[in-house]
Amino acid sequence: MPIRQLSETMINQIAAGEVIERPASVVKELVENALDAGASRVEVVTAGGGLNLIRVTDDGSGIAEPELALAIARHCTSKLSDNIHDIRSLGFRGEALPSIGSVARLSIRSRTASGDSAAEIGIDGGRVSPVKPAAANRGTTVEVRDLFFATPARLKFMKGERAESSATSDVVKRIAIAFPAVRFTLAGPDRSTLELPATDDTPEGRLARVAQVMGKDFPDNAIAIDAMRDGVHLAGHVSIPSYTRANALQQYAYVNGRPVRDKLIAGAIRGAFADVLPRDRHAVTVLFLSLDPSTVDVNVHPAKADVRFRDPGLVRGLIVGAIREALAGAGIRAATTGAAGMMAAFRPGAAPYSHPGPANGHRGYDAAYRASGSSGFDPTRSPQRPLDMGYGEARSRANGFAENEQAAFDTGPLASADIRAGMAEPAEALLGMVLGAARAQVHENYIVAQTRDSLVIVDQHAAHERLVYEALKNALHSRAVPSQMLLLPEIVDLPEEDAERLAMHSDTLAKFGLGLERFGPGAVAVRETPSMLGETNVQQLVRDLADEIADNDTVETLKERLDRIAATMACHGSVRSGRLLKAEEMNALLRQMEATPGSGTCNHGRPTYIELKLADIERLFGRR
Repeated sequence: MPIRQLSETMINQIAAGEVIERPASVVKELVENALDAGASRVEVVTAGGGLNLIRVTDDGSGIAEPELALAIARHCTSKLSDNIHDIRSLGFRGEALPSIGSVARLSIRSRTASGDSAAEIGIDGGRVSPVKPAAANRGTTVEVRDLFFATPARLKFMKGERAESSATSDVVKRIAIAFPAVRFTLAGPDRSTLELPATDDTPEGRLARVAQVMGKDFPDNAIAIDAMRDGVHLAGHVSIPSYTRANALQQYAYVNGRPVRDKLIAGAIRGAFADVLPRDRHAVTVLFLSLDPSTVDVNVHPAKADVRFRDPGLVRGLIVGAIREALAGAGIRAATTGAAGMMAAFRPGAAPYSHPGPANGHRGYDAAYRASGSSGFDPTRSPQRPLDMGYGEARSRANGFAENEQAAFDTGPLASADIRAGMAEPAEALLGMVLGAARAQVHENYIVAQTRDSLVIVDQHAAHERLVYEALKNALHSRAVPSQMLLLPEIVDLPEEDAERLAMHSDTLAKFGLGLERFGPGAVAVRETPSMLGETNVQQLVRDLADEIADNDTVETLKERLDRIAATMACHGSVRSGRLLKAEEMNALLRQMEATPGSGTCNHGRPTYIELKLADIERLFGRR
């Protein structure tokens, strides 16, 4: 077949295959156009999941009548200067409107502030209608009907009406978070109306908009993020470890105000929460990255959802470091949803209370729990000195234990956990602490504590497991990890660029106990491996590290493996379920929990304590 020039309609339909994937893609492009036009109000109406009708109305600057024909032509835009590296608008490619018009029936009605009247233009499957006068207020209304009627094969890949409506709602919410000063409305016969009133573009206003989108529980369970490194600013909020979701749909990320779904950012969030969440639970986050537009490429894909950073290691390090620092500085906090779940369980006819956790019924936690449960407790062979874990008296003091508190754990097996009888009233200072004063131990596993205005129930095994893990981890990373010399060096064949990357990070790898060096142009020789790993697949480990360095310019894989081993050791070295504790031991445990970052959840992501406010208890008894 000879080479020939494609028709304009065919070119637009090919472009639509990349830009317009589903109705939600149309809504995204049209709403972004409205925001680029300076709109303070955006109204979206859909029908049939967006396949029958999409109407977006705004009060922006509008399009002048002579420019309407250009607006629907390919690669015509008012948003891009001569510098492709300085993009400060949401749209810039000039492809959305002609792409939509090539596969649907599109009409645009617009009026500028200085215009005496409005004008309208239409496109029907690529056929352009002439511009004609119309009646409209200032702003623009774009109406899309019969989406994909010109490409019926695409209709076969559409999901149901409810799924398409849900995807559209997610797009509007995702954009709305970045523009709190704009009022958004989403309505139609295929959905319940969503209204997001305008707030203001301040930290408080942005958090109020986040609460509109994500629910009022999020601000009560969120930690503020504000960090700067080498010209990159990170702001926003992340959830506390005990407030999680079953998927990552409520992780919102923005780069210079643009909503993105970036693998690097998602990976950094997972890395920052790796120690405090179960493997199949996800944090709730709203993160805003601000940086020089010339250091980020938003022109990776026509949909503009992917970005590329000039220095990905800097961005990842900033996100991981800022989140971990915020979690450490936030102290110990319990999710407010825990108390709500407990109250619901106490009501007549309620389902048994269970904290949100892995879908498989906490299998990973339960397995570890059984391995160190009461059935395996033997005071004669397990002296139960969990607080020093072999790190000595200096380590105990470093972790916030006074001598008398440590001595309480050194007294051996205990006879009784009922501390109410003959116990003096707790000191006022203890009642003022976050976890209060221990009052009793029930079922040989749960510590009941009292504060001035709440009741606290602590899972002693889960809590102490986190404390021991943090002590092990601090000891592990405060000095070089012990390594074991291989009898014969392991030669790993790699692409030359991967071998070069590993050689560049050899000093960092050596701190984690992995000694390697270049062995010719396309291989590395591994001479030492971390002792903690024991028998390990060196070939696979090195290749995994090479892949991670290529993606993120980090060596987190090795660190995460060592941390998992430390977590296993902590599980087996913690206070067992079934061990009786004295009042001094319980209070010592509570005090160290308050001093240890991340102690609101155990190593497996389960909550270590639940707090029930006095006001909630009074409501249960009808006092309020």
